[in-house]
Amino acid sequence: MTDAAPDAAEPSSNGSDAPTAPGIRVLAQFIRDLSFENPRAPDSLHSSQAQPQIDLGVEMSARGRIDGLFDVDLKLTATAMREGEAVFQLELVYGGLFGISGVAEEDLEPVLLIECPRFLFPFARRLIADLSTEGGFPPFLLDPLDFAAIYAARKAGGGQMIGNA
Repeated sequence: MTDAAPDAAEPSSNGSDAPTAPGIRVLAQFIRDLSFENPRAPDSLHSSQAQPQIDLGVEMSARGRIDGLFDVDLKLTATAMREGEAVFQLELVYGGLFGISGVAEEDLEPVLLIECPRFLFPFARRLIADLSTEGGFPPFLLDPLDFAAIYAARKAGGGQMIGNA
């Protein structure tokens, strides 16, 4: 039988200018900045002490580039405190270079600041777990993050969300 349906992933051969399906390509991932401090070591490593309170910070940023690609950063900070003193502090800025296609201009910001960080998060999460372990602590496993809620809260704050190169 020769009347097979065309593959949806192949471009149309009828010459029409039909819009392409939205696509996100991760072209590169990298550590832009990484810091871990254990200021009270080795005293902070005693397991008999109470669990520290951990304050987590999350920021996302994106910049358009002149080559049409997008540079997206996911910044995660954590400060562990016990009895008013820092047990450990970590900061990771994990970046990605993305190619975005078939996305309307009005939808680009949410794609860059919600969907792109979702691609980066599992890798950043693993780095933080490994880093805390190498610092002498049990692995600090971040719970999944709701990037849509973080984006909405930041948008409600009125800050600029995307920059250009």
